Amino acid sequence: MDKYNVIKLIGEGTYGVVSFGFQKSTGRPVAIKKIKKILIKDATDDGVSFSAIREIKALQEFKHTNIVELVDVFAYKSNVYLVFELMSWDLQHIIEDKSVILKAADIKSYMLMLLQGVEACHKNWILHRDLKPNNLLCSSETGEMKLADFGLARQYGDPHKVFSPQAVTIFYRAPELLFGAKSYGPSVDMWSVGCIFAELMLRTPYLPGNSEIDQLKKIFSALGTPNETIWPGVTSLPNYIQFTEFPATPFNQLFTAASSDALDLLAKMLTFNPASRCTATEALAHPYFSNQPKPTSPKDLPRPANAAVYNLDPNQPPVPKK
Repeated sequence: MDKYNVIKLIGEGTYGVVSFGFQKSTGRPVAIKKIKKILIKDATDDGVSFSAIREIKALQEFKHTNIVELVDVFAYKSNVYLVFELMSWDLQHIIEDKSVILKAADIKSYMLMLLQGVEACHKNWILHRDLKPNNLLCSSETGEMKLADFGLARQYGDPHKVFSPQAVTIFYRAPELLFGAKSYGPSVDMWSVGCIFAELMLRTPYLPGNSEIDQLKKIFSALGTPNETIWPGVTSLPNYIQFTEFPATPFNQLFTAASSDALDLLAKMLTFNPASRCTATEALAHPYFSNQPKPTSPKDLPRPANAAVYNLDPNQPPVPKK
């Protein structure tokens, strides 16, 4: 901790707290996330595994405009600290702020940045596994949006490696995870991207389930109930159960202001069969991004009324050490 001046607490979550501070050697403003404890045993719900820390640290191996920079990782007094570049608000603030008007070009800009960040993760064999609006942070300086919170991120590529199906916040969880799949890849992130796309257009969560069963019901009532014809292998998934046959609701009935190319891209993301779901690279090549309107420049994107404001004077007094 001697390398940083911690100024004030700016957030608190299940696994730790986030503080605003400065890197002493450079004067750079940073966000310092303290994870409550390290556990030696792996794969636990109430701590941080060493393998998870190793995989988070792997993020330092590549830099990308649309991924929050992990500046440092260190242990101090049985806690783990992750030091990130400082960001000012998240996409959820934008979505929920009714004073913010989101134009089609703004949504396209956010989706472009999101997909560029996801593509960079997948090209480096990393699954994010928790994409949602409040894990997409925005810079007050550049307006750029960046993927954050890699606490559930895992490296993939080994065909024999299995993962927990409990990943991803439930509103954004792919149906194969809800049916208990343990072997999966980048397609789970792409389902989450589709849910975020829908939420940007609706300004409210698209599929807000309150349990795994309810989430599946929300998905099937919106998109139709899948079967072996459109999703080969679905009935063999570990937790598969038969659902009522729901017809799909055409996207244009709900997303009335969306262009046809936007709805086509959304459909390619929210495809039941993971093997047929579009990749981030395929999504970025979709006509949606080359057609008019052009994406808004990040610096011109709207800012929420409750955006965080930080005193960036590195000489301000730090909080007293306890």
